Amino acid sequence: MKKKTIETITRKSLLYKSGVEYADYCLNHVEGCSHGCKYPCYAFMMKKRCGVIKTYEEWCQPKIVSNAMSLLETEIPRYKDQIEYVHLCFSTDPFMYGKADIHDLSLKIIDRLNHADIRCTILTKGVFPIILSQNGFSKKNEYGITLVSIDEKFRDEYEPNAAPFRERINALQTLHNNGRKTWVSMEPYPTPNLVEQDLEKILNEIDFVDKIVFGRLNYNTKSSQWENHKEYYNDCVDIVLSFCKKHGIESYIKEGTDTR
Repeated sequence: MKKKTIETITRKSLLYKSGVEYADYCLNHVEGCSHGCKYPCYAFMMKKRCGVIKTYEEWCQPKIVSNAMSLLETEIPRYKDQIEYVHLCFSTDPFMYGKADIHDLSLKIIDRLNHADIRCTILTKGVFPIILSQNGFSKKNEYGITLVSIDEKFRDEYEPNAAPFRERINALQTLHNNGRKTWVSMEPYPTPNLVEQDLEKILNEIDFVDKIVFGRLNYNTKSSQWENHKEYYNDCVDIVLSFCKKHGIESYIKEGTDTR
């Protein structure tokens, strides 16, 4: 069967200064995301509101920015002195599950930034390739996965086309075992009316990482209208902070998660 070619778009710029609370410079070299998350996905909502994307189905058919590398060549000299690090990505996924073309471009971008002595932070719901542990990529990079559950039934419903949780964790641990910095974004963490689960059990699966970012689930009526959601998240924060302190893991609690 002939491999389906991913469509392409062009952009006028790539690197931009983030307004997100824990990020520096960012880039998004793909439009859309095949993972099709249904929390709902904040990136999809914003793109739809701005008229860039019309439907969920269109969002799930990603398009590669074909001139991403040429834009980098122009923008790295322009911004290098201002950049502490570059984050991949906020409105797409750099290692989209099963999308080899996107993986290849992401590796080229990370490699180019590293060779300009710019470190990267990378976040995915896909699977990190082992090549990232090789010496051609900076040991200052930080590799993260999003992990809000280890219940595959929950993933099937809310992250239908993302990588299975075990594959994400195993790939991340491989990078850790090869001396790379690793982290986990536990956001958006669901309330018990969406999935019954043991937070500590999930944390024990990722006790090897260097950092854990924890945040509440926003933009979901079922969660925000659940009677005890504020108290629940406050309790979760205590569990995360206690776990991180015990294991010597850096912790970051997203704004609005702890309401005390």
